[in-house]
Amino acid sequence: MSADAQDPAASPTAEAVVLVGGRGVRLRPLTLSAPKPMLPTAGVPFLSHLLSRIRAAGIEHVVLGTSYKAEVFAEHFGDGSELGLRLEYVVEPEPLDTAGAIRNVADRLSADDVLVFNGDILSGVDLTDLLETHRSAAADVTLHLVKVADPRRFGCVPTEADGRVTAFLEKTENPPVDQINAGCYVFRREVIDTIPAGRPVSVERETFPELLASGARVQGHVDTSYWLDMGTPEAFVRASADLVLGVAPSNALPGERGEALVLDGAAVAADAEVCGGSAIGAGSTVESGARVAESVLFEGVRIERNAVVERCVIGNDATIGAGAVLRDAIIGDGARIGADCELLGGVRVWPGVELPAGGVRFSAD
Repeated sequence: MSADAQDPAASPTAEAVVLVGGRGVRLRPLTLSAPKPMLPTAGVPFLSHLLSRIRAAGIEHVVLGTSYKAEVFAEHFGDGSELGLRLEYVVEPEPLDTAGAIRNVADRLSADDVLVFNGDILSGVDLTDLLETHRSAAADVTLHLVKVADPRRFGCVPTEADGRVTAFLEKTENPPVDQINAGCYVFRREVIDTIPAGRPVSVERETFPELLASGARVQGHVDTSYWLDMGTPEAFVRASADLVLGVAPSNALPGERGEALVLDGAAVAADAEVCGGSAIGAGSTVESGARVAESVLFEGVRIERNAVVERCVIGNDATIGAGAVLRDAIIGDGARIGADCELLGGVRVWPGVELPAGGVRFSAD
């Protein structure tokens, strides 16, 4: 069954926890003003896409484990009723790592099974199937696993033929299998209570290895659905574009899937080109002759005539001057990039910075 189709039979004895406490350092300067899960991604905060999929799977109670800029989440989502959810918020007094953050919300949970999500993973995993794997195996914990071409950068998780996890190996140069921890789990409620309280605890380095050593049933759920860790600027841009294009699933896209998502109040000149899954934020303007490809424009952005913006994120109220060329760049809120500047290859411009016309170039002309 598709996770995008609500299944009323999905047991009401399941709840969800979403871990959204990280500082999003790799996405600075965008995360100086908002937590990573709240950054506009295909027209809405990234967390909206995840919450829509949780609700589509029949789950109604979601607890958000927050820390950095915690107030932003409640200000936007409130009690969750507009999404058909009952949202609760628990703030970490100090960074508690993954398992510590799960333990920190334990007193808000009562269901038999608890789905846990890292708040910066974009995934198409069928949550109903994931729960079914967990229950049919009578597992203590079930891990969503995905196969990747290069597993060296991730936690590697070998399994037996029936899916039972045999080891949990942190990043290694010679991984024995190509399936990795995908950052989504199902915990039996009682297992959460065994996590030490009040201190940082890692699921990867402590909780899962200890469960395996104790003989607990740790199950793997391997699938081939869409999966992306959107922690880097490149991945963030890719995630937003894939949502707009319909490559990645969501029930929260504020428009039709296609080459571009242009939000209400945005204006795109008739001879401008907006493509590649670009998202143009409310109140933004793309002027004549400009090209915006595979990029994310937040609200109030101005792309002046004949500018080229490819694979970039442009923060709120920023201006890109006429004829400027930006590729793989991150531009902070309110920055002004002068005409004919050339910004390439991962450059980041901090909020409010002004670059004069032609002030930064990568080529000699």
